[in-house]
Amino acid sequence: MRALIVDDSRFIRQYLRQLLEGMGLSCEEAMDGDQALEMLRGTSLFDFMLLDVNMPKMSGLECVRQLREAGLQPPMKVMMVTTEADNSYICQALDYGADEFLMKPFTPESLREKLAMIGLAA
Repeated sequence: MRALIVDDSRFIRQYLRQLLEGMGLSCEEAMDGDQALEMLRGTSLFDFMLLDVNMPKMSGLECVRQLREAGLQPPMKVMMVTTEADNSYICQALDYGADEFLMKPFTPESLREKLAMIGLAA
């Protein structure tokens, strides 16, 4: 299984990579939504994306909206990773096509639980 980790924080990207690779997953990273969409337009196929909400250039909300509008096949699962607890962000992301939310700070166990919730138990 392959994951795309999208976050402007290098620390968060490395931490998520360490957790996911420890679960046997293969990972690639992008610094923002713009870079993530560019990678997805190429030949890279991913099973799911962990996507931060607040990033420069292109927010996670805009990224998931454009991703779903592009209709990439096969469709991938998108889990938003954020500190935003505001229901308006959550509702908007779900309307745009996000599958689940993981609130920062998170534990390895909460990440595993969220992956299982969207059918990606590792």
